[in-house]
Amino acid sequence: MDSSGLLRLRGVVKRFGTFTALKGIDLDIAEGEFFTIVGPSGSGKSTMIRLLVGMDEVSEGEIWLRDKRIDQTPANLRPTCMVFQSLALFPHMTVGQNIEFPMKIRKEAPAKRRARAEELLDLLRLPQSYYDKRISQCSGGERQRVALARALAFDPEILFFDEPLSALDYRLRKTLEKELKDLHARTGKTFVYITHSLEEAMVMSDRIAIMKDGQFEQIAVADQIYSAPVSRFVAEFMGEVNLFPLHAGADGKIASPTLSVRPGVELADLTPGHEGLLMVRPEYLRLADGGGFDFTLSGVVHGEYALGSRIQYEIETENGMVTVEKLREDRLSAAEGQTVTLGFNAANTHFIGDAA
Repeated sequence: MDSSGLLRLRGVVKRFGTFTALKGIDLDIAEGEFFTIVGPSGSGKSTMIRLLVGMDEVSEGEIWLRDKRIDQTPANLRPTCMVFQSLALFPHMTVGQNIEFPMKIRKEAPAKRRARAEELLDLLRLPQSYYDKRISQCSGGERQRVALARALAFDPEILFFDEPLSALDYRLRKTLEKELKDLHARTGKTFVYITHSLEEAMVMSDRIAIMKDGQFEQIAVADQIYSAPVSRFVAEFMGEVNLFPLHAGADGKIASPTLSVRPGVELADLTPGHEGLLMVRPEYLRLADGGGFDFTLSGVVHGEYALGSRIQYEIETENGMVTVEKLREDRLSAAEGQTVTLGFNAANTHFIGDAA
């Protein structure tokens, strides 16, 4: 058996009647990794984590933890723990009793349980005075920390997270994203995280897996997925993007129906006779009044939208809207309704060899 990775999936399939939710998944997750699975509703990410934690059984394939096959092992016998979106805390118990619950089930001595609960309160940066506090008296962020402390009390090899921050307000969510990333570093545990939020994945993860229709579309570090997506789906899922059809003739000359192309421009992944999509993120577009760009296009400023520290512009061209994004101090010197010429360079693009 291949022994690479702490958690390994080989040919995992999950069917519900005639519907196949997961289609032959192969995956390796390294020990100590923060691995995040992202995808739209219905992509299969929740089904995936239910199989990993043992809440559902695989239809085909194998799941291995180190050198032990676990896909037939009941959830309560796996060295893993799940943190749910609902948190599933016991409202009639105190904070300390909630944290100690896994140790009580294992029949550990009360003094040992208390000492470990206090250690976990320190680890999660909650005052030890919270030990006797009722869950109903805790804020949303405090409850989140208690749920994490209880999960760590299981001393699992892997912590699974099923969209645990989705019900929280934006500011608290941003705080807990950073705390989760810090907690991961301090504990050295393996975290497997499910979310629909691209922003959460980008902030916290070592690697991100993008799911589509029961399969992984791309698995890579955040920067690589953002700058070099393998498909149109990933490019558009990873945030605002501009995509332009492009092809190379038999002589290698690049042309586009929507862009003016500087003679002699070359793209490493575009070979003669092939076509696809040229991707450029909104932050790389510039006003091109002075020329000197590899690619240019013209359009009318259609709208300006404030996004906190950034300004986003929509430029209406003959072939649809183009998005430009600037820092506030670098905003476009063009008003709504004004015609502008935009430019960008090949070094800031990525060629996607499919037009689907």
